[in-house]
Amino acid sequence: MKSERALVIFSGGQDSTTCLGWAKNRFDEVRAISFYYGQTHEVELEQARLIAKEMEITLELVDIHFYQHMVYSALTGSPMGMNSQHRDNQALPASFVPNRNSLFILLSHSFAQQIKASTLIAGLCQTDYSGYPDCREPYTKEMIHALNLGSDQNIELLTPLMHLTKSETFELAETEGVLDLVINASHTCYNGSIQPNPWGRGCGECPACELRAKGYNEFITHKERANHGRS
Repeated sequence: MKSERALVIFSGGQDSTTCLGWAKNRFDEVRAISFYYGQTHEVELEQARLIAKEMEITLELVDIHFYQHMVYSALTGSPMGMNSQHRDNQALPASFVPNRNSLFILLSHSFAQQIKASTLIAGLCQTDYSGYPDCREPYTKEMIHALNLGSDQNIELLTPLMHLTKSETFELAETEGVLDLVINASHTCYNGSIQPNPWGRGCGECPACELRAKGYNEFITHKERANHGRS
């Protein structure tokens, strides 16, 4: 347990909920920050409030909905199919929001200075990263280095999921004691569906749901094999 304050960039989804549990088990004080950027699945913010309350963590909700008018993405209402390619870059999925993570980290870095948080924590992952280039480790290292350089700070950015698969993220959630919250309360579905499933809430058809369902099935299969091996 570190006697420091950490700030978790928190969407209310599986990855950030896992990071919230991870942080709470390691830091003396944990705060969370969420962003409304005009996302079509803003139900995730309702779940972020619920989860933060359940975990007794103070949540700062920041309204930056102007951003939806500056970017083109299926997640901000642009007319693209959720499972299609991005209009502006065929190598990326339609759900990619240009520079979203950069903006989140920038604003969180600013807020961390105000509340005297020494560490930022984000659920970025380059293993199961859905094709988003701003979820990769080289990007995160360069981004936090630039922000610290430009503000004369030494704030650390931790990404505990960076090299984990979705299956391993479920396993970590169980280890950190937040698996029930991940399954029953967290929200990652791009279509905003709250339909319950064994792996959590969601439509089961969008890329986020497909990735989550696949990871959960692998997690359960691994547990069953491990239990069988011990019997």
